[in-house]
Amino acid sequence: MAEVHNQLEIKFRLTDGSDIGPKAFPDATTVSALKETVISEWPREKENGPKTVKEVKLISAGKVLENSKTVKDYRSPVSNLAGAVTTMHVIIQAPVTEKASSVGSK
Repeated sequence: MAEVHNQLEIKFRLTDGSDIGPKAFPDATTVSALKETVISEWPREKENGPKTVKEVKLISAGKVLENSKTVKDYRSPVSNLAGAVTTMHVIIQAPVTEKASSVGSK
């Protein structure tokens, strides 16, 4: 049962206020893997779902999470409470094309 303490219950809050999860993730899970979960479980009825990890930004406790970091790196003391669920906010950004990024602002 020690393994339960090495997991974090996470739900992903979408911009419209709906959620994906909560689901349990081991501490060793990378942020990139969390993003893959968001992509694979994106509600089919919602338009403009993300297609790649680069399109997804996860925010927890006011921080944009880095792909190479793990769940353990972002664990807060509150998440150690029994039954606690961590909410991560999901922002979808379409990838910026090279042509669009080279155009100056008007």
